[in-house]
Amino acid sequence: MSIFEIGMLVCFGAAWPASIYKSYKSRSTKGKSILFLIILFVGYIFGILHKIIYRFDYVIFLYILNSLMVFTDIVLYFRNKRINKEA
Repeated sequence: MSIFEIGMLVCFGAAWPASIYKSYKSRSTKGKSILFLIILFVGYIFGILHKIIYRFDYVIFLYILNSLMVFTDIVLYFRNKRINKEA
């Protein structure tokens, strides 16, 4: 378990609640890139797989938490896209 890996995941993870809140409240896809969100989500999945296959430790929970937050933002993106289309 690396303190630097933990620090990176905590810093990245700290940004997601604000992004999710903004997506939820704005009801708009403006300023969001679905490609960026998907790339991040896939990156977290690779991190989880690495922890499962090569080096299982408790840092996996930070990867899971961050991936769930990114997934939430992806779901909100498609919800907002539908809202924008209906408007």
